[in-house]
Amino acid sequence: MSIYRTVKPLILGSGSPRRKDLLQSAGLEFKITPATCDEPAPLPGQDPKDYAIKMAELKAENVAASNKGAYILGSDTIVVRDMEILGKPKHREEAYQMVKSLCGRKHKVISGCALISPDGERISYAVSTEVEFIEFNDPAVRAYAATGEPDDKAGAYAIQGQGAFLVKGICGSYTNVVGLPLAKVLETLVSYGVIVPGDG
Repeated sequence: MSIYRTVKPLILGSGSPRRKDLLQSAGLEFKITPATCDEPAPLPGQDPKDYAIKMAELKAENVAASNKGAYILGSDTIVVRDMEILGKPKHREEAYQMVKSLCGRKHKVISGCALISPDGERISYAVSTEVEFIEFNDPAVRAYAATGEPDDKAGAYAIQGQGAFLVKGICGSYTNVVGLPLAKVLETLVSYGVIVPGDG
């Protein structure tokens, strides 16, 4: 028996296998249509939460434009050190430097989410999780960067992968760090009648 079942058409506007797996773990059925819009860099001094929400809205709007009649879920996850947004590393050396800069300290992972209904109604929000890394020596950090896992990850690590060895603790949603604040997303989908509990 599934935890939830989908009763209205739902599209995930992301090609992330992690977001797909999280939604499927709750029993949801949905289509996947990755957004094709550009992802502009944050403006100088822009609040990280505002940026994450704006990116989620851009992605949802992009998919909604060609998918009428369905609920569209857009999401964007960023890693923030102090107030600096860390993107995806361009190469292995940058991945090493990025991970090293997070070691022995705390940072935030923020996911922006946006849901657009078939009639254009929308809700958007951001969920923040604090993550603390243990202090690691250079060889361990370089070895992790060399695995290739950080290559396409914001902040250059994956908490659900080998990057788990870096994590001393978290405060907040674990799934948010993976890429989608699942509890909040499910709560939103229930409130809009997109999903209902159980198979009955």
